[in-house]
Order: sequence, then C-alpha cells, then structure tokens
Amino acid sequence: MTKRREFIKKSVIGTAGIAIGGMGFSRSSYNSIIGANDRITVAVIGIRGQGGTHINNFLRLKETKNVRLKTICDVDEATWPQRIKTIQEANGTPPVTEWDMRRVFDDKEIDAVSFATPNFWHALGTIWACQAGKHVYVEKPATHCVWEGRKMVEAARKYNVRVQVGFQNRSIPNVIQAIKFLHDGGIGEVYMAKGLCYKPRDSFGIAPDSEPPALLHYDMWLGPCQWQPYNEKKVHYNWHWHWATGGGDTANQGPHQFDIARWGLNKNEHPVFIYSTGGLFGIDPKECSQETPNTQSSLFKYKDGKVLEFETRGRYTNAEGTLEVRIGNIFYGTEGYLEINGSQWRAFRHREEKPFAGSGMGEKVTDVMAPPGGGNHYGNFIDAIREEKNEALNCYISEGYMSSVLPALANISYRLGRHLIFDGEKEKFVNDKEADKMLTRVYRKPYVVPAVV
Repeated sequence: MTKRREFIKKSVIGTAGIAIGGMGFSRSSYNSIIGANDRITVAVIGIRGQGGTHINNFLRLKETKNVRLKTICDVDEATWPQRIKTIQEANGTPPVTEWDMRRVFDDKEIDAVSFATPNFWHALGTIWACQAGKHVYVEKPATHCVWEGRKMVEAARKYNVRVQVGFQNRSIPNVIQAIKFLHDGGIGEVYMAKGLCYKPRDSFGIAPDSEPPALLHYDMWLGPCQWQPYNEKKVHYNWHWHWATGGGDTANQGPHQFDIARWGLNKNEHPVFIYSTGGLFGIDPKECSQETPNTQSSLFKYKDGKVLEFETRGRYTNAEGTLEVRIGNIFYGTEGYLEINGSQWRAFRHREEKPFAGSGMGEKVTDVMAPPGGGNHYGNFIDAIREEKNEALNCYISEGYMSSVLPALANISYRLGRHLIFDGEKEKFVNDKEADKMLTRVYRKPYVVPAVV
C-alpha cells in the first residue's frame, strides 16, 4: 500500500473517529483511492465481442497510463483461450481467469472493473462492484430497465467510486466540437434532434431447447433473469432480440445515438411524452425466435416542447443527409441543421446547399478516434480514477443513466402499443400502473438488485 493510501486510511478511519460516511467513503471504498503514480489494476468482465475491445484498450494503456490488466472473467470458458493468448503476448504473463464475477470483486488487488456483459447484468454487476470499492466502466446501455439504473447511480455515490458509461462519443474530439457548436447557437435554437440506427439484419433462425455447453455456466449467464431453458438462439449476441434479456437495436446500437441526441438538445431531464411503434418485417416469425422489432419509430417530447425522434431500421434502407448518415444524428435549429456521422459533422445555414461549418473546417480539431472503440474514453476513465473526481469523467453514471432510460421508455410504449406520459421527478408514469410495472423486473434469487444499495 502506498504512503498516500495509508495516510488517507488513517485520516478517514483512524483513531480520530471521523465518520466514514461524513467523508463520503465506505469502509470498502477507501482502498479505491489511487495516487497519481500508482499502477491501476483492472479486470474485464464479459470478454466476447465488445469485451475484446475493452481488453485491447486497457492493454494499450499499459505504458501510457500505468495500467495492468490482471483478470478476465466470463461465464463461458470457451472464450478464455483466445483472450489469454492476447494478454500473455502483451504482458508476458497470462491473466487470472474467473467465471464468477464475485471472485473478481473479492480480489483486493483489483482497482477497477469493466463490464461488457449482456445488458441485463450491467446494473447488478455494477452495484456489486461499487459495494466492493471498485471503480467501474460499464457498457451501454447502462441499464436494462429504468429502476435498476437509478440504483446504479445511488451505489456510485454511496461508495464514492468512479463509474463511467461506455458512451464513447463523449470522448471523441470532433463530436465534442459539434455539440459545443450546437450549444453555442451555431444553428440557432435547437428544437429537434433525430437519432438514426439503420442496421440491416437477417434472420438468425430458430432452434429447439437443449442442454447448455459444458463450458458455459448457464445459471450465472442468466443471472437476474427468470429461468428459461437453454437455447442456442437466445444466448450469445442473440439475447439482444428477446425481451427478457434485450431490447432490440433500439437498445443495442441505439443508445449511442440516443445519448448524442439528448446531449445536443442539452436536456438533463426526462421527457414527458413517449410514443413508439413499429414491427418485425421481412422475417418470418415461424423461422426466427426474434421478439423485438427490427423497424421502430420513437418520439419523445420534453416539457418545453422540444422533440427527440429516434428511428431504427433493420431492413434495406437509404441513408439520410449529405453525410449519408446510417448510424448517427441530425439536429434541426431555427437557423439551420447539423449532421453527425461517426466523427464527421457538417452544419448548414437556412436553405443553403453548402455547409458553413463542420469537422475539417475553420478551427482544426484532431480527432483521435483510434484505437477502435473510443480509446480516449478508457483513458479518461483511468485519469478520473487518479483525480478522484466524478466530474472528470466524460460520461459519469448519472449522465449515462439519463440516456439509457430513453430506449427503455421507448420499448415500454412499443410493447404496450400506446403513448405514455412520464413524471420525471418521480420516475413513474402518470396514472399508469401497467406501465409502471415495466420500469423494473422480477429478479431471480440470488441475483437480485437491492432496493437499498
């Protein structure tokens, strides 16, 4: 333990009798305080797909930010060999491997964990990590349902740990520049934001229920979800397309563009009106187990009348705007409009056909998008741990939560087949008990998100 950590420990919980709670620390979280020169030891939980991006980004921070990737954790042990090889080649030694994340939280050497698990594990995993005094990087959307997301915010604050949500656009210089341009009145008053998620996807088929593979700890994979038989078409990645575990592309790719839309509108509040409609088109439900829509239009209205639109297109489609936006955003203001496509942006005045502002025009901003997956965002997370400041995070959990709520609300409206009125202060629907039930879920013991974190 460093002298600085020892000093803080004695100052906070020593013989002086200062209350830990009064200092903002729990007994489990004072250990998470890290000095400017201390090595930060991390673990990655969930190592398929996006988990590989987490691993690669933390490995790249080994030299520049003194980060050690010690442990990988995944309930499917079949994923381990490839990741072990990657880490051993980078570090010279193999990582520790676990399938139960609780063993990771028990490791006193681990300072921070990142989650690239299915969405339905984000809340409980984050809360457990916070309770163990670990800093957390959690993938988007932060939460599977609204209520448990609020518990994540409460846990981060109670245990005084840094919790960053993986909305990487908030660490991309050109996107930051575009949002600042909007907030500074570049296209007048922004009255409408549109998020686009145009990702054509084919049917993934159907399969009978069966026994889970020997290397998959299926009970742990299900975690908070109610028990259901193993089905190969409902686990790895395909969990996105079933309501018990996912929320379709509106809650998969969509959260990134929901976040930019809300950010550009400068809305730090919940909408008051929600309506979402659509369907599953071009795929025979008898030949595919998908439950979520592949075509979905969602409309949100705020107290001041400003509008957020979101469109999910999962079949063949054109792009939008001069930047050929398929995964991106368009903002409409009283003096013009602005398009964002990845890290490119352009602004147009009135009916003019040529942009008057944008990336690569005027003040030069070097957009460090590489390494893939928003490398700046991981570095920002590490920096904020050292600075011991939530405000140093580019996407603190309270911010990520507000954006993650939007697709969750859209899906409630879609599933109920009607518009909804939401009370943002109470985080409940107005006189709508049926909708309120869908703000949370019934958890399966022992994987229960607690009411008191």
